[in-house]
Amino acid sequence: MSQAGGGGRRPHLPEQVVIEAYGGGGFRFAGMSHRGSLLALPSGLYAWDVANPERLGEADFAELLLETARIDVLLIGTGGEMRPLPEALRWQFRDRRIQADAMQTGHAVRTYNILIAENRRVAGAFVAVE
Repeated sequence: MSQAGGGGRRPHLPEQVVIEAYGGGGFRFAGMSHRGSLLALPSGLYAWDVANPERLGEADFAELLLETARIDVLLIGTGGEMRPLPEALRWQFRDRRIQADAMQTGHAVRTYNILIAENRRVAGAFVAVE
């Protein structure tokens, strides 16, 4: 199976689906569970090696940036508290015509699920919460 993104890594699931639950340090989706942060791209759901939302930078979104042609909206779940994106990172997304919105992970997951149900071109980057 060919992958359009994800940096060549294998996804947990090679498609986007709703996130059924979050909390306890992870996520549940499609009858599976994942411990840690999660990157939901058009090419699938991947482990995201991010634990500190206060230090997000362009390198944390390298895999996502491979799929920008397929993304209009990026929802960034910043954990239990809302943290704004650094200005430089916001410009990186604007330059690629992606509307990036940072919010608490719970809000980001719920909004992502709505947009997936509407067949929108959305991606999610969710920092796990306990």
